[in-house]
Amino acid sequence: MIKPKILLVDDLLENLISLEAILEDFEIDIVRAFSGEEALKLSLKDEYALVILDVQMPGMNGYETLELMRQRKKTKYLPVIFVSAIHQSDLHIIKGIETGAVDFIPKPVIPDILKGKVRVFLDLYLQRRKLDDLLSQMEDANLNLKIAKGKAEVATHTKSMFLANMSHEIRTPLNGVIGLSKLLKKTSLNNEQKELVDIITTSGENLLLIINDILDFSKIESGQIQLEIIDFELRTLVNNVYQLMKFKAMENGISLNCFISDKIPALLSGDPLRISQILMNLVNNAIKFTHEGSVDIHIEPIDVNGENIRLFFKVTDTGIGITPEGKELLFKEFSQTESSISREYGGTGLGLAISKNLVILMNGEIGVKSEWGKGSEFWFRLPLKQAGKSTIEVKKEVHAIPSNINILLAEDNRINQRVATLTLKQLEFECDIANNGREAFEMFKQHRYDLIFMDMQMPDIDGIQSTEMIREFERSTFIKYPCYIVAITANALHEDKQLCLKAGMNNFLTKPFSENDLRTILMEVVRHQEKQ
Repeated sequence: MIKPKILLVDDLLENLISLEAILEDFEIDIVRAFSGEEALKLSLKDEYALVILDVQMPGMNGYETLELMRQRKKTKYLPVIFVSAIHQSDLHIIKGIETGAVDFIPKPVIPDILKGKVRVFLDLYLQRRKLDDLLSQMEDANLNLKIAKGKAEVATHTKSMFLANMSHEIRTPLNGVIGLSKLLKKTSLNNEQKELVDIITTSGENLLLIINDILDFSKIESGQIQLEIIDFELRTLVNNVYQLMKFKAMENGISLNCFISDKIPALLSGDPLRISQILMNLVNNAIKFTHEGSVDIHIEPIDVNGENIRLFFKVTDTGIGITPEGKELLFKEFSQTESSISREYGGTGLGLAISKNLVILMNGEIGVKSEWGKGSEFWFRLPLKQAGKSTIEVKKEVHAIPSNINILLAEDNRINQRVATLTLKQLEFECDIANNGREAFEMFKQHRYDLIFMDMQMPDIDGIQSTEMIREFERSTFIKYPCYIVAITANALHEDKQLCLKAGMNNFLTKPFSENDLRTILMEVVRHQEKQ
């Protein structure tokens, strides 16, 4: 460690030697100056812990020297102790302090007094140097953190872009596979053909579940999950999960049962999509690991306070159960209880991790009770609110879909064009087709469509630009009833949806879509027209 330096200033050599002798026990480097001018030069050249300055010197005296020191940035706060034989009057001491000295010691110097004062300022200097070193280290650490943060943000963005692109590239052909297989199931097929189509559909839907899990995990990891608070009917939500899962339970040779307490209000307010996702994950897991017996869903209220209600969801099974070691791995991403489990049953190991994060995001709790060979009980508790509407009011919102809705499909992929047109045909609707955004805009100007399904990624002009052009045309031509525009895209990230809505779209439909999805959109168009 570099020794602190003390600058001794006196025009007489014997005085300097005397001061050095007093300070010889300190771990310091002493620098001599024989005049005020020399002291100024030295004080700018090096860093000093303290200056011991004589007052009476030829040329520039001590007071003048200190005044100049205080005018310079480097020596503005440098501690200076005056030593002088002029001490007959307090005026000299006062002048020294007013000039900027920290102390005034009369000559002849008493060694113990000088040592005591020097020790104080040396300690202060060493503490300040430690603090400066610490601040420097903190600045370096902050800089490194800033660099690391920047790299992490770039990596996260790159990963998000990669996942978004991969999602788009996989969902686009998957939309064709699932959509056409479902349409094929409605045609006349023999038993063997039906079995083959069922396998294709199931495989496509399983692949879609994996893609959704990976995307959801990425969203959760980067804090992009956005909860939607809307009114929903819990029994309808649970029944949808039951209908989707009951066939899988039948394939495993087990029963799937559902019990919902009558004390739960008909309508609740929360995020039905995410609640359904959590419940689906737990039921799917339970069925996967159960080969005999049953899987049961129980839902009951545990706390009701005004409009606030807390529900307890429980999924029990008579499956293989979980070892104590396996419980430690539950709810962790990309993990399963045993490597043999992964080989035998498959899966990404993301379902429970996603469920846990979603429950926490909704201010709930999740857990498990299980014993190896004796089945499992997965549970979660969620705080929700009772909805303001009654069931009767909700039923009044159901409308018949008129057949005169003019529809335009803007889609460049031929397979997806075919899927959409055939699915709409099942609903007894026809549609015109535009192969890119520019063509969609030109066709809209000619025909004034009620509904446009707009793909985001198209050559020449994409769906975002085309929507902006349509909205601008509507404003400039004072069109009274704007067209209902729906993004129909393989992009599934939250920011993609926000981008579409910002451009002026009314809704967002992710590929692969179902006949029910299109029916829901058509219902929205009816509501949209009635409000105008």
